[in-house]
Amino acid sequence: MFRSAGVLFVFLALFLSSNHLLAQGIIIPWGGPVNAGMGGAATAAPVDAIGATYWNPATTSALTNELSVGLGFLVPLPETHSSIAGIASGSTESDSGATALPSVGFVHRREGSRTTFSLSIAPVAGFGTNYPASGTNPFFLPQSNAPAVPGGFGAMFTRANFLQLAPSLTFALTDKLSFAVGPTVTMGEIVVDPLVLGPMNDADGSGQPRYGPGRGTRYGWGGGGQVGVFFIGDNGWNLGASIKTPQWMEPFSVNSTDENGLPLVAQFKADLPMIVSVGTAYRGFENLVFALDVRYFDYKNTDGLGDSGFAATGALQGLGMSSVMSVATGAQWHVSECLYLRAGYSFNQSPFQDSDATFAVAAPLHYQHVMNVGCSFALSKSAWINAVYSYAPEASLTGPIMTPLGPAPGTSVTTDVQIHAAQLGVTVKY
Repeated sequence: MFRSAGVLFVFLALFLSSNHLLAQGIIIPWGGPVNAGMGGAATAAPVDAIGATYWNPATTSALTNELSVGLGFLVPLPETHSSIAGIASGSTESDSGATALPSVGFVHRREGSRTTFSLSIAPVAGFGTNYPASGTNPFFLPQSNAPAVPGGFGAMFTRANFLQLAPSLTFALTDKLSFAVGPTVTMGEIVVDPLVLGPMNDADGSGQPRYGPGRGTRYGWGGGGQVGVFFIGDNGWNLGASIKTPQWMEPFSVNSTDENGLPLVAQFKADLPMIVSVGTAYRGFENLVFALDVRYFDYKNTDGLGDSGFAATGALQGLGMSSVMSVATGAQWHVSECLYLRAGYSFNQSPFQDSDATFAVAAPLHYQHVMNVGCSFALSKSAWINAVYSYAPEASLTGPIMTPLGPAPGTSVTTDVQIHAAQLGVTVKY
């Protein structure tokens, strides 16, 4: 059976790597510092409370009572180059800074009970850029206020943060089979400035409409649910599966202004996708755990993510993302009573095509591969400190500059991004 699983893993790796592999999109690929060390593989490999509740709460039936907390920082490094044939070209780096990744996981089961309560609080999705205006890079030229005079988007600031609260109950139906169910409550913020998600306006009568500012917003609320199943097989094999429903968010509302500075309120819809995960883990070797997860992200049928193109008002209707498959692999080695070592790797199909490069400038979600190394060190018999470093090497998209009138003739935009992330955490078992 182990040999068969190895063949399956190699087949999946070859299949996905034969395509132009890009990121799994807006969804953060791991829950907490321990799960990141496993490359995000947790559907059948419960190694800590945050990762288990993040991807498959049914696996918490195999954990002891514990509280895990983590805090990390993700640093994206986007850069955009654009050109108008024979006229202008330039490159601009985004001063994106670091994004905080707080996470909490809690697992509790009363002695003798077959029911486990678990809770996670974790960031589940996001992106961010901070580009200055440019006098040479066509994409970031100031917005034009005169008909037939070329212009760009000007200074561009984008930010999306989604934090999710996920309580769940897991029922051990037998010693080998568990089932979990629970709601998810999500709060999220989306800032896009200039407000390309809203209508253009020509309040000053120049004949050239422009986008207004887009920072006047607040966190919105939404929710959904998740279910999971976990099976402990013979000979060290585990199997797991879970489904997260879409996170249906309330419409986001932005207090913007028109060209004359008067009030303009814009609304847009943006949900998070349904996620289906299946996984296997092997514990047949002493002190070793190997895990493999395969996931499906339904971006295409998600409001604000799968929609594409511009409305008649000039408002962008969505990022035009495609639904994708993702594979996460991880291994954990229990080196000694006081030390665990972990390594993980994930790779994904592309949610964007090259023709979507314009939208990827604002939402740089196209990093290709993610590599992770982590460890846990015992502070005492019941307390552990966890650490992980993650790196996504540079990936690129190139396409024409898209406008409400379609692709601009003779233009090109290339967006590159690489990502660094580091997380620390503490686990207390009781």
